[in-house]
Amino acid sequence: MNKLLETYLDKRMLFIFLNGIASGFPWVIIGSAMTLWLKDAGLTRTAIGFFGSVFFVYSINWLWAPLLDRVKIPVLTKRFGQRRSWLLLLQSLLFLLIILISFTDPKDNLIWVSLLALSVAIVSSTQDVVIDAYRIEVMDISEKDKLPATAAMATSGWWVGYGLLGAIALYLSDFGQEWTSVYLMISVFVLGFILNTLCLNEPESRRQVVQEKAQQDYENLLGGHHLWQKTSAWFLSTLVEPLKDFFLRFGKTALIILLFIMFFKIGEAFLGRMSLVFYKEIGFTTAEIATYSKLIGSTLTIVFSIIASVITVHYGLVRGLMISGVAMASTNLIFSYLAFVGPDTNVFAVAILLDNFTAAFSTVAFVAFISHLTNRAYTATQYALMASAGNFGRTLFAGGSGWMVDSLEMQEWAANFGGPWVVFFAITALMVIPSLIMLYWISRKFKGLFV
Repeated sequence: MNKLLETYLDKRMLFIFLNGIASGFPWVIIGSAMTLWLKDAGLTRTAIGFFGSVFFVYSINWLWAPLLDRVKIPVLTKRFGQRRSWLLLLQSLLFLLIILISFTDPKDNLIWVSLLALSVAIVSSTQDVVIDAYRIEVMDISEKDKLPATAAMATSGWWVGYGLLGAIALYLSDFGQEWTSVYLMISVFVLGFILNTLCLNEPESRRQVVQEKAQQDYENLLGGHHLWQKTSAWFLSTLVEPLKDFFLRFGKTALIILLFIMFFKIGEAFLGRMSLVFYKEIGFTTAEIATYSKLIGSTLTIVFSIIASVITVHYGLVRGLMISGVAMASTNLIFSYLAFVGPDTNVFAVAILLDNFTAAFSTVAFVAFISHLTNRAYTATQYALMASAGNFGRTLFAGGSGWMVDSLEMQEWAANFGGPWVVFFAITALMVIPSLIMLYWISRKFKGLFV
């Protein structure tokens, strides 16, 4: 117990938590708040589902992640360091984009709103790369046993950013504020994120030494040190070497690891993409959604994430993922029951309670798992590669979640089972099975690697 308290009272955990808030908040801007804004603007469920495809950017941010490991921003990097300088630049851009969104309306110009949402996704996904790299690097390599704790603090922070700050946005809307005004008011949160970044300590790293050695090796391989050889060696050591290192360490199993990451949380993504539309359609008010789904749910997630980190440390990463995966799928069935009984706030509360616990459990184990696999010389790139695989699966397939509900609504057999929403949530519960099979195979292949 003393060791647990010592871990969570570490000052670094507080900054990881605050960075988590910064990471979760943009999902309010282009996620929950945007979903309800589009719903109020009269868009169909299918259109809302596909609008969420802007999140595909989170699945390709590994393409430019190597630049975040290597490129120095003039003036800022020298003053604040590699990680902090990038955060300051990205958070400043995020603030500007939210201000621009506040002067638009999807009723008048859906294309412009879509472009701004895409820009927020690009900036936010890039910010996530830096935040994740900071979280891993700020802990010494000998402190790998603390990775579940850092994952718990990052997860808790993310849900505060997405849930509690999202609840504020929803309350403002329900109290009569226009969505354009809501966006203008909540942009002030980004100023708090910038202040937090200014207070961070830049983590120590041997990254530059390793990268320069790799570049030197490529220059020797290319047979000289002329400009084109230096330039080619820089690109190879920056863009190719991090991926080469990952695939060499895990061999053919690297593809199975990426597939597992891609499919593990796909059922949760389907549920999340349509949950707010579902709550509205069965009769809950925006205030009730904000209270149960955002305020209460996110508060519980903070506690649940810490509990989840303790469970993960006790049972190990693989068993923690197995248990959380089964629990996550089972919770989706509660939403099938809620769809069957209608807007019952008691059932809603139970569903939110269990969903937030299993979501926290699975996320903490998942984040700790992929953090464990990174090489610290290429933290941003390798973590982004794996996180992108997860985002790719959730974005690629969950973009059709609204289409699935609309299709089920036209099926007579779905009505016999309680309606399209009942069947939809039951299907999402089955989506975790392929990933659990892959996880078992990975654990057998690398027995002893995951503790």
